[in-house]
Amino acid sequence: MQDYDIIVLGGGAAGLMCAAVAGQRGRRVLVLERAAEVGRKILISGGGRCNFTNIHTAPDRYLSANPHFAKSALSRYTPHDFLALVERHAIAWHEKTLGQLFCDGSARQIVAMLLDECAAAQAAGGQVDVRCGEEIGDVARVDGRFDVTTPGGTQSAPALVIATGGPSIPKMGASDFAYRLARRFGLRIVEPRPALVPLTLGGEDVLFRELSGVSAPVEARCGRAAFRKAALFTHRGLSGPAILQVSSYWRPGDEVAIDFLPGTAPEWLVEAKRQTPRAHLRTVLGERLPDRLATTLAERIGLSGDLGNLPDKRLRAAGQALSDWRFHPNGSEGFAKAEVTLGGIATSELSSRTMEAGSVPGLYTIGEAVDVTGWLGGYNFQWAWASAVAAGNALAEPRG
Repeated sequence: MQDYDIIVLGGGAAGLMCAAVAGQRGRRVLVLERAAEVGRKILISGGGRCNFTNIHTAPDRYLSANPHFAKSALSRYTPHDFLALVERHAIAWHEKTLGQLFCDGSARQIVAMLLDECAAAQAAGGQVDVRCGEEIGDVARVDGRFDVTTPGGTQSAPALVIATGGPSIPKMGASDFAYRLARRFGLRIVEPRPALVPLTLGGEDVLFRELSGVSAPVEARCGRAAFRKAALFTHRGLSGPAILQVSSYWRPGDEVAIDFLPGTAPEWLVEAKRQTPRAHLRTVLGERLPDRLATTLAERIGLSGDLGNLPDKRLRAAGQALSDWRFHPNGSEGFAKAEVTLGGIATSELSSRTMEAGSVPGLYTIGEAVDVTGWLGGYNFQWAWASAVAAGNALAEPRG
């Protein structure tokens, strides 16, 4: 058995970043990853190009039982800090819409960068060992040290970092291990829920599933949250960036409102009547929306005949319906299709500066395992980097 200063459970974005930071400050770190390779979620993100951060990162773009918790870490390690690291490794990148930054090449460049940063610990007098295929059998705290048992033996360290994420995308090996371990140490868990996940439709909404494959730019709303992006109809319900965003705010029983023509004046059908009185609703909708969607909406609204023969009142009502179409999702596609997990280890148990558990000295939790969940578009990676750096720096500080 080799002793380490720190054992990190999980070789994803947060785990590798934390190990690199602490290792480069002279600490001996062991990273234990259950999968056959590290960074599996990094590799599939952004269509294989990794949406590694968002330049518009701000605390109000994260959901948590304590909306102030993320402020400290996010302010001390910003998207520009991570971008500087990317550029130092000569990784070409580009910005897409809404501040999203992607690799020009492959997400594997980000994984390779993190491993290179871990390897750089040796030159700084530290050490980072990364072991894959390590199934955790037991974790115990004995005399102020954490003993972690795997089939290969038992390793010990005075500090343990939980960086195993949440249960989203179980086919990638994700599980609720972080929560089970946290409970063993007496930490409270905020109910985990799928987030950034497609919603399913039933009842009167089921006919919209026949539009599977149709996409349109919309504004989706749930409660006070509103996102203007694309929505996609699927064989099970609703998806696309706008829906994934509002899904984090959706609870069973809530409605989701869709504005199919965002930015369009409320009187647009009355104006269309004056300009093209012989046109039908299906025709004018088809000029603004995909044909199949235009046909379905026109049928549901039920206005037939020339616009010129329809009262302005009915046209205004139709325009209002198109700007505030109410769907009643009967569920979501669950953790199997959720990009991240909402909820997790309660922030009330942790220091926002160090990510250390107040009741268990030496125990740290970072990344998706914590009850901090970002919007779609690189925000969750930025939380992984920021929380990891906060913990990594704290772990390198002399303990009083």
